[in-house]
Amino acid sequence: MSAAPGALAAYRPALRPRVLLSDPLLDGAATVHLIKDAETGSSFKVGPKEHFLIARMDGERSLAEIGEAYAGEYGRRLGDAHWKRLLGLLGAKGLLAGAQGASPGSPGATPGAPGVLPGSSAAARAGAVASPGAPAPVPPAPPVPEKRTLLRGSLPLVADADATTARIHRAVGFLLAPAVLAPLLALTLAMEAVVLARAGELLLAVRGLLANPVLLTGTAVLLWVSTALHELAHGVVARHHGGRVSEIGLRWRLPAVIMYCTVDDYLYFGTRRHRIATAAAGAVMNLIFLLPFCALWLFAPLDDATHEAFAALLLLGSVQALVMLVPLPPLDGYRIASQLAGATGLAASTGVYLRLALRRSPEAAGYPRRARIAYPAYAGATALVLACALAAAVAGVHHLLTA
Repeated sequence: MSAAPGALAAYRPALRPRVLLSDPLLDGAATVHLIKDAETGSSFKVGPKEHFLIARMDGERSLAEIGEAYAGEYGRRLGDAHWKRLLGLLGAKGLLAGAQGASPGSPGATPGAPGVLPGSSAAARAGAVASPGAPAPVPPAPPVPEKRTLLRGSLPLVADADATTARIHRAVGFLLAPAVLAPLLALTLAMEAVVLARAGELLLAVRGLLANPVLLTGTAVLLWVSTALHELAHGVVARHHGGRVSEIGLRWRLPAVIMYCTVDDYLYFGTRRHRIATAAAGAVMNLIFLLPFCALWLFAPLDDATHEAFAALLLLGSVQALVMLVPLPPLDGYRIASQLAGATGLAASTGVYLRLALRRSPEAAGYPRRARIAYPAYAGATALVLACALAAAVAGVHHLLTA
């Protein structure tokens, strides 16, 4: 069968400009790619073969040319039926340029064609990955918006979060230049070395802070400000790497009230380094925020109460930043670990794989080599981090009890 016989052979499909394709990601034993329509927010999972075809729909290459490349890669030629299924679904989802309003029978609006892609982002999260000829899953009902009550809810703070983030980026984006960022990171490492070396003194300062309501309130306010800057840092770094911020607001689960910053397109950045930088930006911002207080604590002539309050702030702020780097969902450390592993649903996939491996199930051997390395490595690293955190907590409590 020819690569794309008949009228379809000359057709040159093009994805809409805001359609994004991710790198290959582990999803259990499978390798998948995510597709997202940045305008609607809808996302889908496809396998490597579907991605191979979709990624080449640039308006320059015809289906005949794409089909030849596919045959060279996979040793199989696709016929009209396969192309119609794929183009029909892409057109129905509005992912093809000119698909909306296409006349029946045109490549972008093939009527009644069964789908190649999952029908919704929820289907993607469930791990549905279809292949040519598979029927489209029935999309679930759309999620019900969270009801805002006195006890819980969220409230957007700006009308255009992306424009707000762009303005912030113009003001502080120079901090992301290597000549500026590298010294800041070196100073934060030096600060954390001081915090570790004088941890006993800082722990006693935290205990003393609890007896001073005024300084305790001031320290709590500074930590809240650090949390707000944490969220904005995610947005600014994402914007720096071409991402989009869809919402900035307040979220409350009383008695906790925190700021949030929703970053779109994070998984679709051009390099893994940019994705990791976006995930790590919040914790780095927490530490940079502490630098002036560390300088005052070390070198300024402060009264005893203020000196003790700054000491407590240094320890509590450092713990706040480091906790965010723990590789457990939904923390930033988990997003970093997922990028290092190149996986989606890393924690769940790791659990499934380890259960199969411990039972010596033949299914475990069917996982690709990359997965057999990544999942145990993630489990071991997480266990090590949690063990270190527990040891530090025990040592801290022991110091407080014996001081």
